[in-house]
Amino acid sequence: MTELLDTQVDRVARLVDGAECIVVLSGAGISTDSGIPDYRGPNGLWTKNPLTEKTSTLSHYLNDPDVRKFAWQTRVNSPAWTAEPNAGHQALVDLERRGNLHALVTQNIDELHQRAGSDPKKIVEVHGTMRRYHCWTCHDEGPMEVMLERVRAGEGDPGCLLCGGVVKSATISFGQSLVPEVIARALRAAEEADVLVAVGTSLKVYPVKNMIPRAKAVGATVIIVNGEPTAMDHLAHHVLNGSTSELLPAICGAKPG
Repeated sequence: MTELLDTQVDRVARLVDGAECIVVLSGAGISTDSGIPDYRGPNGLWTKNPLTEKTSTLSHYLNDPDVRKFAWQTRVNSPAWTAEPNAGHQALVDLERRGNLHALVTQNIDELHQRAGSDPKKIVEVHGTMRRYHCWTCHDEGPMEVMLERVRAGEGDPGCLLCGGVVKSATISFGQSLVPEVIARALRAAEEADVLVAVGTSLKVYPVKNMIPRAKAVGATVIIVNGEPTAMDHLAHHVLNGSTSELLPAICGAKPG
């Protein structure tokens, strides 16, 4: 880190240490150092292959069998199944153990926060989880591995065993309604924070990006940690650009001396 960044990190670490109610918003960027590509970054999944974005759009997924077949191959080969939490995830666990983490709102679907040891009761998954499947017709659900085994056995587009309906991951796709109670909990947490840390997110997606102005409106200190500039940098009190797995441990993984 540069001398200027070191100074900024030290200042932010002291703010985090003195906070009583910290809320964290995490995005795909916190998992890139675990080997899971993000979506909109320079090497993001959607940047490199626009077809991949179609698999995350509900209308395309429900109406085009070829999109579903591509989606199932993408799922079965996802690096997320073997990925391990990195130092950034662990830093948030350390922060929680210090007693001042109020909520961990995540846009991620990989469950690496849980695997790192974060308390599931504090985690708000606004976009669901890739580790479970959901039938769009009868709403049957179960562990995703059940469906992946069928894909490995040769099924290109495995349907629901109960009703034959379209099966997708238990994630929120573009064009799919968010769960109102989940979003309400996320926005409420932002309004209860005295420090809000947004990490690894481009802050381009509504309504989660509204956590930033809502937190600032109630007087919270807003800190953004990301690999590149975000859409909300102008509202932040502090912006740290760099590797989240290096910056997070520096600002919240251990109490500053």
